[in-house]
Amino acid sequence: MQPDTPPRGFVSQPFAYHQEVELRIDALSNEGDGVGRVDGWVVFVPFALPGERVRARVFRNESNCSRADLAEVLEPSPDRVTPRCPVFGICGGCQYQNLRYEQQLEWKRRQVADLMRLRAGIETPVLRPIASDQLYGYRSKITPHFHKPRAQKMGSIGFLRAGSRNELCDITQCPIAMDPINEALPLLRRQVQAAAAQYKRGATLLMRVSEGAVLTNPHAVCTEHVGGLALNFLAGDFFQNNPYILPAFTDYVAGQASGKGACFLVDAYCGSGLFALTLAKFFESVTGVEVSESSADWARANAAANGISHARFLAASAESIFEQISYPAQRTVVVIDPPRKGCDKLFLDQLFAYGPQRVVYVSCNPATQVRDLVFFREARYRIAEVQPFDLFPQTKHLECVTTLDRDS
Repeated sequence: MQPDTPPRGFVSQPFAYHQEVELRIDALSNEGDGVGRVDGWVVFVPFALPGERVRARVFRNESNCSRADLAEVLEPSPDRVTPRCPVFGICGGCQYQNLRYEQQLEWKRRQVADLMRLRAGIETPVLRPIASDQLYGYRSKITPHFHKPRAQKMGSIGFLRAGSRNELCDITQCPIAMDPINEALPLLRRQVQAAAAQYKRGATLLMRVSEGAVLTNPHAVCTEHVGGLALNFLAGDFFQNNPYILPAFTDYVAGQASGKGACFLVDAYCGSGLFALTLAKFFESVTGVEVSESSADWARANAAANGISHARFLAASAESIFEQISYPAQRTVVVIDPPRKGCDKLFLDQLFAYGPQRVVYVSCNPATQVRDLVFFREARYRIAEVQPFDLFPQTKHLECVTTLDRDS
């Protein structure tokens, strides 16, 4: 296919395939793309920054917008900086290495506020994100991928290319990953390349730092230290992967959870016990609930290893999350930290039926959190505070902690 031959199904209006347009970038979307308009028509341009005039090359027209590649920055933003990564703009892992960090924080704040206003009709102050002390070299885990080798020869080992669903960008170093990962990555790449004939399909690799060492076996035991506690979990399991901001993150959640004098804590997506155990000292009794028996086992082991005797952990089915909770709801706070898809309706119905005094909702995806906040409003919960945390500098991602109180 020639470079300017439209792909199958290309919609030719309002712009031709690879037509170049000039526009002023007004904002950043919650996906990290620059947003501008051409004669009132919205155009998304990845890696373009607010205030810039750019030339962009259209590759897709949708029903209410177009998407274009950045061809040239005609008038750069004063907040534009030189990216540290040589494949920034090609690799899809980072969106903001070209944006001054203070402005990264401001745009992330705006994105949360815009999501609340536009998707849920919620007008509430959003606090400035708490910054990460470490702006690069903070990730304790990366998962490079590779596709099935061809003719017993390994192709790219890395991450998805920006704007692609399948094509990989070859990664030899990752500036946002911790130093031990970058030191170990060349050897891991050579080992995989040497074993290309053994792979019958593509795979995802694991690299996770535990006490200075890099683990590649997902079943290996990993240790993270948070607030004086040592927490163990399997290297392949979920755990927050910016350890530099974790103390501030858990301290804030603790302050919100204990702020109205509740005596009891329920951690409803407890995993290996991060919030239940770091918050335990503020409560008379703590219960963590998990649908995974193995995660509940790790949480119990972590409680015992850290001498926390007033925390218990239950493995419950999705249909009976609160069935074994006997705490009085008016004296209980519930912390929830669901996966990116947010809370399902079954869980929310059980939560609202239990009716805790306060809920501290931790989310890695503000879009699904905002969707769920509509249900909280219908259940007579009001927002007390919205505090984003920048666990993922240089990227579009963030964690958002929203505190909700039940109306009396």
